[in-house]
Amino acid sequence: MRMRTACGWRGGCGTNFGRPKHHQAQLASPLLLPTPVSSQQPRSSVITRAITQNRTRHGRRHFLQILASRLAVSCLLRRPVTRLGRSCSWPSARSRLGAELRAFYDASCPGAYDVVRRVIREARASDPRIPASLIRFHFHDCFVNGCDGSLLLDEDLPAIQTEKDVPANINSARGFEVIDDIKAALEEACPGIVSCADILALAAEISVELSGGPQWSVLLGRRDGTTTNVESANNLPSPFDPLNVLQEKFRNFNLDDTDLVALQGAHTFGKVQCQFTQQNCAAGQPDDTLENLDEATPKVFDSKYYGNLLHGRAKLAYDQVMLSGPAAEATTAPIVHRFASNQKDFFKNFAASMVKMGNIAPLTGNDGEIRKNCRRINSKGY
Repeated sequence: MRMRTACGWRGGCGTNFGRPKHHQAQLASPLLLPTPVSSQQPRSSVITRAITQNRTRHGRRHFLQILASRLAVSCLLRRPVTRLGRSCSWPSARSRLGAELRAFYDASCPGAYDVVRRVIREARASDPRIPASLIRFHFHDCFVNGCDGSLLLDEDLPAIQTEKDVPANINSARGFEVIDDIKAALEEACPGIVSCADILALAAEISVELSGGPQWSVLLGRRDGTTTNVESANNLPSPFDPLNVLQEKFRNFNLDDTDLVALQGAHTFGKVQCQFTQQNCAAGQPDDTLENLDEATPKVFDSKYYGNLLHGRAKLAYDQVMLSGPAAEATTAPIVHRFASNQKDFFKNFAASMVKMGNIAPLTGNDGEIRKNCRRINSKGY
């Protein structure tokens, strides 16, 4: 059985959740990431501490969710992820513990995953670009304020200055109406339960899977932010960033060179405006003329993107710099070569990096809210 969801960030899953709403980098919660071997604590002490911190406030089920999140990430990082998503499984699937950890929304909104998948499949039938557009939402959301759905908020001055109008998003970020459709369907099925931030995380995984890529266990339990951060949105990775700047932007969120190379692999499908390409627009072409990021398989999530880099055919300069940048030979270039020659390796690392990125400063517990309309905070009506 495919593991879809598990989380439980509040309390035992980390301590960085009383976060300020400013442009300072927000790191991923450490407890959801594997502890380095050199500093790893005995498993018994980790579990004992988690039980102590959570039993009194949140009870047994919450502790099980915390344990689930650790197991999910550990599994993804240590074992390959297949097209069917079945290589990662709970260590005791037959036990009551395994049954209780299967999904964050099992009790409150058991059909959530299927609702999201159905809406995306319908949208994809009429707009093949939608999967690539939806995964981009998740990137641009998590890299600003953490994964809190702030990207989806419309302009509502003076309280809300939208992130949609920054250079990285304006006339580029698309598919908001699909998120609206998903939210409307979920509100009809289970009102006030599934956050917009979790919708973005689920939509990213489903979009990749529907396009031929890997599946992974999506950590859930995020809540929605009530503010935006335009200053941080203006510092999103740019197609014109040199390698050292890209590496710094990723390191600010505890993402290393493997994460950088793997996550850039999302450029294996979708389209880009010619004004952002290395070749720029041909004579007479409007700046917004669309070109395939991968000419060979533009609608398929595969590893051909890395082959394009090896042949100098990357559409975007900040993709090619992973081979040509001054520090590339000792950092990113070996990873590009690995992924170009081994799609399974790419899929495994992409899935693990998506879990890691999706854990950037989530709002949980009583922080934030569950928006009724992804475009507006609840106090503004819907």
